[in-house]
Amino acid sequence: MVQQKTTKCSICKVKNAVYFQKHSGLYFCKKDFILSFERRIRRNINKYKLLKEDDIIAIGVSGGKDSLSLLYALNKIESKFTKSKLIAIMIDEGIKGYRKEGIKLAVQMTKELGVSLKVFSFKDLFGYTLDEIVEIARKKLPNGPAPCSYCGTLRRRALNYGAKSVNATKLATAHNLDDEAQTFLMNILRSDIDRIGRTGPLTQKLDDFFVPRIKPMRNIPEKEIVLYAHYNNIPFHGVECPYAPISFRSDIRDFINKMEQIRPGIKYALLNSGDKIRSFITVSRPIYTCIRCNQPSTTKICKVCSLFDKIGLTLKDF
Repeated sequence: MVQQKTTKCSICKVKNAVYFQKHSGLYFCKKDFILSFERRIRRNINKYKLLKEDDIIAIGVSGGKDSLSLLYALNKIESKFTKSKLIAIMIDEGIKGYRKEGIKLAVQMTKELGVSLKVFSFKDLFGYTLDEIVEIARKKLPNGPAPCSYCGTLRRRALNYGAKSVNATKLATAHNLDDEAQTFLMNILRSDIDRIGRTGPLTQKLDDFFVPRIKPMRNIPEKEIVLYAHYNNIPFHGVECPYAPISFRSDIRDFINKMEQIRPGIKYALLNSGDKIRSFITVSRPIYTCIRCNQPSTTKICKVCSLFDKIGLTLKDF
């Protein structure tokens, strides 16, 4: 019987490899994989000037692998900067049988790291849970927007509200390479060039109400985040949202994953294409006060109120 040769790590040349990075052709041992993962986050922070030494950083956590891995990595990175501060904020959308486990894991993780956690709910902020909104929307608009359209819009406002309430100067989200590649292709297929111009590693500050958002993991593949969580014993909620399979993003994700198998590196190509196109787009967005809810908005009627108007709901006052 011929014994299979063990592949050595491409970095240290000594330890056995545990992961093969297909797009780069590199093999990593456990230690060098973790170092590479965290080094990419540091590189993104430096390259795009995402953080300052005295930033108060709100990290949007969900209890999933992406957000808890970002929390773990940023906590390690920012421990060297005594003037900065991390605060985890979590949004409870009100999805029956789904969010409870995520909250439990987020509470556990933040307690272990010594990071404070603030939880905000759709019910308290908007007057309705996502389940209630979806039920009403399906009756009023059977062929209307998918649940993810309501959730995404409300989550963005809720996260910004949460970041403002803890006086954060930056809001870190755990968008990964897969997310960014999917978003770019979705915007192309929707012919939404303006949105391509608005997405990137750092959103520019708009008025004092909108907290700048940063994406430190935007070029890290989802599968590597799973591995990072595994090697650092980070428990995470691995159950997919019950509304996700019927979303447009789900179809795009399946297509890109299939292409990535055939042509490794396609996700990075999509990310780079988005960045190149964005460099040619100038986005000028005036800030209005929404005539429905009096909240700052880039349109005269904000997206939240527009969605609620269509299904006959009244938004709760903030």
